[in-house]
Amino acid sequence: MSEARILLVDDDEDLRPALVQGLEIEGFAVDAFSRAEDALSRITRDFYGVVVSDIRMPGIDGMQFLRKLLEIDPALPVVLITGHGEVALAVEAMRDGAYDFIEKPFPVHRLTTVVERAVEKRRLVLENRVLRERLDMSGDIGSRLVGRNPAIGRLREEILALAGTDADVLVLGETGSGKEVVARALHDFGSRSKGNFVAINCGALPRDIFESELFGHEAGAFTGAQKQRIGKLEHANEGTVFLDEIESMPLDLQVKLLRTIEHRTVERLGSNKSIPLDVRFIAATKADLREESDAKRFRADLFYRLNVARLRIPPLRERKDDIPLLFAHLAREARARYRRDMPQMTPALEAELTGQDWPGNVRELRNAADRWVLGLWRGASTAPDATEDSSLAERVAAFERAAIEAELGRHGGRMKDTYEALGISRKGLYDKMRKLGVRLPDDG
Repeated sequence: MSEARILLVDDDEDLRPALVQGLEIEGFAVDAFSRAEDALSRITRDFYGVVVSDIRMPGIDGMQFLRKLLEIDPALPVVLITGHGEVALAVEAMRDGAYDFIEKPFPVHRLTTVVERAVEKRRLVLENRVLRERLDMSGDIGSRLVGRNPAIGRLREEILALAGTDADVLVLGETGSGKEVVARALHDFGSRSKGNFVAINCGALPRDIFESELFGHEAGAFTGAQKQRIGKLEHANEGTVFLDEIESMPLDLQVKLLRTIEHRTVERLGSNKSIPLDVRFIAATKADLREESDAKRFRADLFYRLNVARLRIPPLRERKDDIPLLFAHLAREARARYRRDMPQMTPALEAELTGQDWPGNVRELRNAADRWVLGLWRGASTAPDATEDSSLAERVAAFERAAIEAELGRHGGRMKDTYEALGISRKGLYDKMRKLGVRLPDDG
């Protein structure tokens, strides 16, 4: 915070210089005025300082000046100087919001003592405002979709424009680009924010339970259905359904989903009763659904039904200027998770980050930020982690590598603590580290 300033307003040509001198001797920066009109333009809600004003002045007097100042900021400290016989007026001013008053004649040290207390109060007020604004900003879309690139700026604007509507949305984005982040922003910034946000990974649910998970079932609907179950779609009533990897949904279930979207009703398995459904559908895909429908791998009618509004998330390689900013944001999150100090970012690091294409997008960049904070940084050019397109063995290896690196970082490279935390033997840890190419933090 910058240096506090004292705005002194007094039309007494003899007293004003003396007060300025006394305040400056005590270390205060002072701006002096003979008229309230001249000082008023200097006051904003963010003004860091104190106003000291005489009451009896030509033009705008001290009482009028006080009211105008408190209209700008009710928490602004205003100290009034009163003459003999004006004490009652000063007490009234205190009730109206003045910080304090001093009756003439007075020693300068009395004024400096009052001003010192007022400055401290002002400092606390402004610091608390900054903290509240930071808390408020945590829910702001700018903290969710970080970046200054025009493409990400347009995406934020489109999200806010669509958030207040009930239009179904198709989110297009590569692996790891943040499709669920966009879907949650559409939900949280809209009128459905008080309802449930239900995320369904269409590529992860086993085929034999998919229908029951989505639509629910009645007791006895099939073998093992011992009691009624509310499906995910019904659970999302008055909220949002997020269908991730929609291209992975089996074709026969796409028909049922289409009917649900069109009629906004759902039928549990084993029941003929239609239950009204008040939900918004957001679907996400990394595939070109038009091409998928042309190849008969995705229903064209479902594609056109979902494609009411479309949002495209730009991959990191299209907004490389945002990569250092996003990396720093992810590193701060990692610092809080791991309770570790964050190293200093350097121009060389920023150049290395922006020199990569990051095919895994934000997910890959987050893993890199985690390794950097954990002291396991090996450079941005290391092989990328397994993605959704990788084989099962590659995904397992990537998970094991990340788990071992995280535990090594958490325990400062101590092997005994690491293999005990992972629940494996010392030899087992060494073997996996050799196989996966994991090195201790001080291995260089």
